[in-house]
Amino acid sequence: SGWKNPKTPLTLRYSVKTDLTFRNLSPRDCVPVQFDDVTYDLPLGENLAAALLSVGVTSFRNTPVSNSPRGPFCMMGACFDCQVSIDGVITQACMTQVAENMVIRRPNYEAWDDL
Repeated sequence: SGWKNPKTPLTLRYSVKTDLTFRNLSPRDCVPVQFDDVTYDLPLGENLAAALLSVGVTSFRNTPVSNSPRGPFCMMGACFDCQVSIDGVITQACMTQVAENMVIRRPNYEAWDDL
């Protein structure tokens, strides 16, 4: 017959919070932001890349060589695929917070040829 392992009850333990910490955004929490001449209402102070993705913007820039579209990939500032031009300064959208009346455009890499 032999030795049999007694069944012990399964105990699940969670190391993360199980309650949701998301907050509902009301219209007063949103501010107008312009991306390529289209105005969107985005949540003030939120991550710009995530906010643009949430309204359906998926292409943030085109590559300078093949002109293929690029959008956020890593969301932590390592890949540079989310580069945008904000008020004429090229920056990473994933490292930027939404601010009121931002004017955002796809970067113009052709202007770099003049440098």
